[in-house]
Parts: sequence; C-alpha cells; structure tokens
Amino acid sequence: MLSHLGLCVADLDRSMRFYCGGLGFTEAEGYDLDDTMLPGLDLALEVPGPLALRSQMITLGPYRLELLAYRTPTPSGAPSVSRGTLGLTHLSFLVDDVDATIERLVDHGGTLLEATRQTLGIDLVFLADPDGTRVELLRR
Repeated sequence: MLSHLGLCVADLDRSMRFYCGGLGFTEAEGYDLDDTMLPGLDLALEVPGPLALRSQMITLGPYRLELLAYRTPTPSGAPSVSRGTLGLTHLSFLVDDVDATIERLVDHGGTLLEATRQTLGIDLVFLADPDGTRVELLRR
C-alpha cells in the first residue's frame, strides 16, 4: 500500500496555494524538523546537514503528498521535463472540466504547457506546478 509521495518545494506557501487552492488538496499534519532534534535526519534524507525543514502533508481523498520545504540547505536540482526521463515524471489527475481546471491552476501559480494538449481518445494536457513538477490533467 502506498504511504505517500514526497515533493521538494522551494516555497511552501506557493505550493500550498497550487495544490490546495488549485487542485483541492486539504492541509493535514505538518512537522518542523531539524537535525539537532533528530540526529541522523540529514543521513536519512540524504541531505547534508545542518538542515531544517517543514514536512507538510496534504491529502486528496486517499492520496497523500508530502511537501518538503527546506529552510536550510537551499533545495537544488530540476524536475523532469520529459516523460521519457528516468524517475518520477508527473502527477496525474482526473478532472471533470479540463479548461476550468487549467484556468484555476494558472490562477494558483501553475504554468500551462500548451504543446502537450492533445486529444488521444481522451483530453489531456500538462501543466507545471510553481517549481516545475509536471501535473497531467485527464478529462474524467
């Protein structure tokens, strides 16, 4: 059974606005953590210490996302820009109205990736969240 998916984010408020306000997730439990209160946390997270972060869970029905917002060190790297890249490439959501959801997500900090909009027996399109993580919308 899947416990949750984790996303490292640069700005927690901006990501909460996108995922909660835009996609309908609900804020759940959150934890302020650092490697002085939990010795070895830096090793467990594979992030060199010293470190301090907010681990914020959000839920949508049975699905849980953990937004990891590091205060220190500054997050690095880049999300996938192709579904042909190894590793996690996107999150996918079934929606009733693709256009209304696009509009709401753009209003909440998302970026429409217009070239990805296709009708392949089902309407689909990708957006990027505020940090560039790909979010796929499929018409229900």
